[in-house]
Amino acid sequence: MSKGVLYVVATPIGNLDDLTPRAVEILKQVDFIAAEDTRHTRPLLRHYAIDTPMRSLHQFNERAKMETLLAELDQGSSIALVSDAGTPLISDPGFPLVRGYAAVGGEIVPIPGASALACALSAAGLPTDRFLFAGFPPRSRSQRQKWLQDLTTERATLVFYEASHRVVESLEDMSASFGSERDAVIAREMTKTYETFLRGNLESLLQILQQDEDQRKGEFVILIEGSTVVSQTRVEVDVEQMLITLLAELPLKQAVSLASKVTGIKKNKLYNQALELSRT
Repeated sequence: MSKGVLYVVATPIGNLDDLTPRAVEILKQVDFIAAEDTRHTRPLLRHYAIDTPMRSLHQFNERAKMETLLAELDQGSSIALVSDAGTPLISDPGFPLVRGYAAVGGEIVPIPGASALACALSAAGLPTDRFLFAGFPPRSRSQRQKWLQDLTTERATLVFYEASHRVVESLEDMSASFGSERDAVIAREMTKTYETFLRGNLESLLQILQQDEDQRKGEFVILIEGSTVVSQTRVEVDVEQMLITLLAELPLKQAVSLASKVTGIKKNKLYNQALELSRT
């Protein structure tokens, strides 16, 4: 008997009409659907006249249910994994099941579609050549502040998810950690009736949310421009590599002089560093 297929199916993040035709067919043909919340998924299935049985698979039961699901896949059952909205595993349940089935050589097929992360990036107007998806910040304020501090020198665009009841506190901490003038975008209620993109710096966005109760409602993606300041640690690493390269081709004094011209660092500081490198 051949093993079954685990389909990872992206579902709409708001507008039910965003479900792809391929996803509709998969949801109709699988043996059952593993849903984060069956009550949330039921209106979607009703919208497309899908009567496939559902089982719940959420963050509180997924490890307990994983062995049963893996056994059913091993016996040939086909399962569609869906979250409440968007692409499963992207700050949603499903990772233990996907990893477990991958570990035994099972077939896992992604069925692409909506993703709040991709939607926000595509319309925000911030750089997309490099981005870091950080997910939900910690709920504890002290943990969140420490967590954000570790991201202050990240040069890629930062992307966060946040809930309505914590969004103001998170923006306050982000403004304090990254600087109130850092450019940012808030994408709220994407693909829904009250979809809103707010653009500005962190201070101005925080003020908008503090003053307008309606802008604090819904689901949020917060995007923040990456740091434009090169960390001191990275500079020192680059200078050391430069000195190593120059010392391989030039006398010590010439290597130091050229490195000083390129970096703007004083010769006496570079000389001591180069002297140590030349001895190793």
